[in-house]
Amino acid sequence: MTHAGTSAPTVDGAPATGRPLHHVWNQCVGAGRANEALRADWQAHFREAVDVLGARYVRFHGLFHDDMFVYRGNDGGGGGFGPPTPLAEPVHTFSYVDKVFDFILSTGARPFVELGFMPRDLATQTETLFWWKAHCSPPNDMGRWADLVAASVRHWIERYGIDEVLQWRFEVWNEPNLVPLFWTGTRTQYFELYEASVRAIKAIDERLLVGGPSTSVFVPDDRYAGEYEDSSKSIATGQAEDPDALDWRPVWVEEFIAWCHERDLPVDFFTAHLYPTDYAATPSGGAKEISRYVDATYDDLTLLQRIVADSPYAGAEIHITEWSTSPSSRDRSHDTLFAATYITRAYLRCASLADSISYWTFTDVFEEGGAGLGPFHGGFGLVNEQGLHKPTFHAFSMLAQLGDEVLAELPHGVVTRDSATGRVAGVLFNYPDEMGGRSVRAQNTYAAARGLADVGTPRRVTHTVAGLPAGATFDLVQLDWEHGNVAEAWHAMGEPINLTLPQTAALRDAADDLLRRTLTASDDGVLEIDLDLPPWAVVGIVQTDPRPAA
Repeated sequence: MTHAGTSAPTVDGAPATGRPLHHVWNQCVGAGRANEALRADWQAHFREAVDVLGARYVRFHGLFHDDMFVYRGNDGGGGGFGPPTPLAEPVHTFSYVDKVFDFILSTGARPFVELGFMPRDLATQTETLFWWKAHCSPPNDMGRWADLVAASVRHWIERYGIDEVLQWRFEVWNEPNLVPLFWTGTRTQYFELYEASVRAIKAIDERLLVGGPSTSVFVPDDRYAGEYEDSSKSIATGQAEDPDALDWRPVWVEEFIAWCHERDLPVDFFTAHLYPTDYAATPSGGAKEISRYVDATYDDLTLLQRIVADSPYAGAEIHITEWSTSPSSRDRSHDTLFAATYITRAYLRCASLADSISYWTFTDVFEEGGAGLGPFHGGFGLVNEQGLHKPTFHAFSMLAQLGDEVLAELPHGVVTRDSATGRVAGVLFNYPDEMGGRSVRAQNTYAAARGLADVGTPRRVTHTVAGLPAGATFDLVQLDWEHGNVAEAWHAMGEPINLTLPQTAALRDAADDLLRRTLTASDDGVLEIDLDLPPWAVVGIVQTDPRPAA
């Protein structure tokens, strides 16, 4: 497809690839839990993620947690004037959820609904997870769980209309393979939860979209093969001389397919989490962190896509509902330039392999372990708690500017065109060859994380884009060690844990101080790109006045 009947520009003399570019990076973004979405700072950060980064959906935990007051077994009385009055039957109330969903929809985005966790009055076990005490057990009454799911969906249809809710996705639970953390039951009990949930939703309207199993990471061993997790089964992974040479496979996906097909259960989409990090057991009973190679996400997605295509559910969507450089909310690499380059490379390489790859998360307003210690504590977010833009935010911003047609796939980036406006845009990066295929590893200290600054050499990047309007102008923004590196600016301050207002203002300036300049095409419509990219740099180039060539 070309704009206004004109031929597409060429890059380095080659015709356009014609391949569509699916923006898997901003189709969905992650967040911590539903109750955090009631906070003003969370909402400000999310609105920016929608307006600047193009986020279309958001997914989070805890929709049915007790702090959202959805499942009520009493009237909430008491308060020093007597105990609450028990109710004869559970009552479902949605006032808090309504506030969250109303806000999300007001931004132009939609919820990607994760059904969980278990309300306390429905939980079979009292043990909890996280600072905010999530209940992660199977229900003590599956019928009442199904009633809760059905009542919720009916309420949303009544409030927002069926045409709107048909655009949502309903994902059953989160990482049930992580026993006893996110799920205290068996694999079969999770499958039964899925069955109850999907039947409840499809009974309302068969067109509603439901999926799972939302399992965490790929593994090369049988630690999740049985009904219960047995960490000893991963000792072989921890002992392997070359873990990258092992056969990494998705967790529970193939078993989930077989179980659902046998019972004629619909699966509209499959979900999994693809952190390129594993925590394998050691003979001493400890855990060894394994950081996989730089293309692990690409290879895992290729395998997952093939498994789904060869299944009875061929054609089902694939959504990676959590992804990042690591699954640790105290990984100091998340705050760095290096993570930005890593995710830019991965997203461009994986764009055709999934319907969405949801970055975990868009904000550091995230309290699984409580609030972070200091402004840059390795939180997952694209912005920190103060809303300061991390390098990963700028990478997302550059990716968001790309068009939907690929003009050229380059060794270190891409040049695209927008089919509606004809605007040409590109992203280039320097993920150093000196990394030798290694990924950006999780680090517990900023001193360790910033060590990658010594890795890599500059890369000269030269490309010619022809077929542009005469004198077309382009904005160039460059993220590198000296520009937009807010964690390093914080390090230069002495790493203060509690920022003053002037310090916050100075860091905000540093966070957005990217290298900016203008490129101009020649009178015959040729743009010469000739850049010396420092190691780890990410560059966005966007046409400022898109109009077709004469």
